[in-house]
Amino acid sequence: MPTLLDTRIENRFRVQPNHANNNNTLHGGNLMKWLDEIGAMSAMRFAGETCVTARVNELDFERPIRIGDIALVEAYVYDAGRSSVHVALRAWREEPRTGEVEKTTESSFTFVAIDSEGKSVPVPKLSVESEEGKQLQERALKAD
Repeated sequence: MPTLLDTRIENRFRVQPNHANNNNTLHGGNLMKWLDEIGAMSAMRFAGETCVTARVNELDFERPIRIGDIALVEAYVYDAGRSSVHVALRAWREEPRTGEVEKTTESSFTFVAIDSEGKSVPVPKLSVESEEGKQLQERALKAD
């Protein structure tokens, strides 16, 4: 049975000019794409199946990420249903020279596990064994 920490994925993306909007900051659509991709990876690691996005829960852009900054994206599974997987997502702006970070975005996405014909399939139960895992799950459930 997969644990919450088994599903935790972090990835970094260097924000380039082709990722920017007219304000020379990361275009929200690019960040949403990165959140969706990392969230799907986390969901698939948990489910052991292909997972597709079913729902994007509230998504607030709290502060911009500038060209040249690094977008740090974190995802982990915090809950599961019969075939659904709930993934907590956060993004930070990271200054590449100093490593200083600021949270920019928080959300949760729901994914559904599917078979090769596109039909939903059951997912395992989520195990939360460590104190760190319990704290992460609590934070995500509280934000829901």
